[in-house]
Amino acid sequence: MKVITIKQPFATLIAEGLKEYEFRTWKTKHRGDILIHASKGMDKKARKKFEHLNFEYPSGCILAKATLTDCLYIDDEMRTVLKEKNSLVYSSIIKHTEWKGYGFKLENIEKIEPIPINGKLSLWNYDYPQK
Repeated sequence: MKVITIKQPFATLIAEGLKEYEFRTWKTKHRGDILIHASKGMDKKARKKFEHLNFEYPSGCILAKATLTDCLYIDDEMRTVLKEKNSLVYSSIIKHTEWKGYGFKLENIEKIEPIPINGKLSLWNYDYPQK
């Protein structure tokens, strides 16, 4: 199964169902199941912004499964959509209008028992047992 490595606290925000778009400068043709891997890195500024949520932020593990359903170019119209969805979670994308990239739309997000493993760049493969 495909896996995407994401810095904390964003991996946990996805696992908790608060973030349904992951942003990259590159696009993907992949659609379907994808695992969410929390990198060993932490965005300390973002963690402070979300400390009121009292989440734990495990690192170096796969912590959720989702379905990647779309890859959308982030333009002004999409920034408006993100602002309406959750201006706190998407504030960096909303504010940085010069940033060019894509939003990977994640649906059917479910937390799983964490699987310790090192992450990789881009999308990578992991032999996850299908039910």
